[in-house]
Amino acid sequence: MQQDPWAVGGRALTSRLLVGTGKFRSHEVMRDALVASGAEIVTVALRRVDLDRAAISGGPGGDVLDFVPPGMHLLPNTSGAVDADEAVRLARLGRAGTGTDLVKLEVTPDPRTLAPDPIETLKAAERLVAEGFTVLPYCSADPVLCRHLEEAGCATVMPLGAWIGSNRGLRTRDAIEVIVEQAHVPVVVDAGLGVPSDAAEAMEIGAAAVLVNTAIAVAADPVTMARAFALATRAGRLGHLAGRGAVRETAEASSPLTGFLT
Repeated sequence: MQQDPWAVGGRALTSRLLVGTGKFRSHEVMRDALVASGAEIVTVALRRVDLDRAAISGGPGGDVLDFVPPGMHLLPNTSGAVDADEAVRLARLGRAGTGTDLVKLEVTPDPRTLAPDPIETLKAAERLVAEGFTVLPYCSADPVLCRHLEEAGCATVMPLGAWIGSNRGLRTRDAIEVIVEQAHVPVVVDAGLGVPSDAAEAMEIGAAAVLVNTAIAVAADPVTMARAFALATRAGRLGHLAGRGAVRETAEASSPLTGFLT
């Protein structure tokens, strides 16, 4: 496959699969899955990381950051924040502790759905952009909200495919198609993708990238699943670039039915 680069916050990337670090049964399995994914960006929940590099709270075997393969861009996230103030505080801690200006903005006050709060997300995005962060906001698949987040200076928009961790697939396809059509920043489909074909579908409709965590981490074989998502993401991107043929209501023969005996 030829190089098909894209960029986030001035960082040139070739992989269009972003991955997470939660829910793996061990740090070693996580590391092997990250390598197999070929991803260049990995997101880490700030609430899970000891920024003094001692250990994960309640977790054995050292800090999760020690198991992130060299060369990957860290994307600290504000998972668990319930309002803009808390998200901004976590983002500041992340930048101080990791040295990166990247932040995946998450504001999810509803524990049942983990749905992103559109008002608090936009407030936090505006503040973080003003403070020099490169903001990648997790948001609902709302074309109007995505436009506002782009206008606020976000480096991407990250509409959900389905509820976080649900593995339900691309339930928001129609809205994401509109978001892709209007966006002038990369659209990264985040949350809910459950199998590699979901990633391929998101890429086929024009998403710049996908972010996958749960589907890889909870698979019976996370390493193989990570490799499968990498291949599906590439296949979906190639399908998008190739250009889908016309969709027809009736059959049309792929070979001529007349004149071939004359």
